[in-house]
Amino acid sequence: MKKTYIAPNIERNSAGNTNKYGAKSVVRYQDKIDGIPVKEIVEQFGSPVLVLSESQIRRRHRRLMDALQMHYPKVRLAWSYKTNYLGAVCNIFHQEGSCAEVVSGMEYAMARRLGIPGNEIIFNGPGKKRHELELAIREGARIHIDHLDELYLIEKIAQELDLVPQVAIRVNMDTGIYPQWDRFGFNYENGEAYRAINRIVSGKAMKIVGLHAHIGTFILDAQAYYYEAKALLELAQRMKDELGITVEYIDMGGGFASQNTLLGSYAPGEFISPSFDQYAEAIGAAFNESHFVSQNLPKLILETGRALIDEAGYLISSVVGKKNLPSGERAVILDAGVNTTITAWWYKLKVTPTRPFPGAYQNTIFYGPLCMNIDIMRPAVPFPDLQTGEPVLITPTGAYNNTQWMQFIEYRPPVVLISETGKLELLRPREELDDVIGREMIPEHLRSQ
Repeated sequence: MKKTYIAPNIERNSAGNTNKYGAKSVVRYQDKIDGIPVKEIVEQFGSPVLVLSESQIRRRHRRLMDALQMHYPKVRLAWSYKTNYLGAVCNIFHQEGSCAEVVSGMEYAMARRLGIPGNEIIFNGPGKKRHELELAIREGARIHIDHLDELYLIEKIAQELDLVPQVAIRVNMDTGIYPQWDRFGFNYENGEAYRAINRIVSGKAMKIVGLHAHIGTFILDAQAYYYEAKALLELAQRMKDELGITVEYIDMGGGFASQNTLLGSYAPGEFISPSFDQYAEAIGAAFNESHFVSQNLPKLILETGRALIDEAGYLISSVVGKKNLPSGERAVILDAGVNTTITAWWYKLKVTPTRPFPGAYQNTIFYGPLCMNIDIMRPAVPFPDLQTGEPVLITPTGAYNNTQWMQFIEYRPPVVLISETGKLELLRPREELDDVIGREMIPEHLRSQ
């Protein structure tokens, strides 16, 4: 029989680890996740399926704690629920010692459902509602104030309930990161943050126990955290000197980058993302230089999310079909799209075959199954020829995908956890029609065709 024609792909590679595509173009395969064959996972749960590794999650948490405590002893991690709020995932982090960091009443309810007491919850976010604040105040949560309207509302609720809520203020500042996140909290440079602190003190209805900042997301310059910590600690020192208030903790927020590769980035994420040690060294330097720290030893809190779980997530997706495009590139259609993997809009996700391939590569674009031109899972990358029905691994996918995914055109896939003992645990089953339309109501006059 005549062999299938494969268009040639001539590629000039320079010596070393990188070329114009970023990493070496030799595509390695991965046929197992934590020792479990990909084929076995697909046979049991179908395709697509999102897989999380418990052992990798726990290792990342412990590795970050070790890096931070190498430089400063009083550290607490707060699990960022918005990163991945599956109950099993949250409980892994809580078992490791993290408290809960939530940014909405919905997430607050999720934490309480898991048995996390109010005094183990940090309540962030700019859109807290009155009834949510009332509950948080009654239950002793630490509330981080975002704006003056919220400050005033908390003050009124506190007076009505005759309770003294524990609060922190969120501070924004210039740390050299562009774009500067200035929509959240009170500005440091123009004095707005200190004026807000004075307003809280004069109201005598709340107790300021902390200072909080979150300077951005996917921060690739670890030194920015030095400037963030330095500013917060200087503000804490001023509060003590001028107001006689000693804060109990400094909350540095999140923003640590995973090893994903941002769209538009030349070098792969594993080469340019700072390590935990680099982030910890920058923060530790500011803390160990601070007079306030030497006198008061405040607790350091970090709300790291993405960097703790992204690499622990794998999407298994299978080939639905393929074609050659007019550009000479190959198009592969997968059974998982951006409705399932929304981070494909931000990252050059890794697509890895699950078996070895001989022969030539062709520039290949990976599309999802949605009838939308924007459903691109991975822009063109040199790749071997795949067969219909063949599974591939898409990584890292542990952060933000199952909190921001959409019910659009296709059902959302199951989520499976590989436990530390190697057992496959179903965390969320594949959606069915009742899950999609179960809350719909059709008026009587529209019930018949």
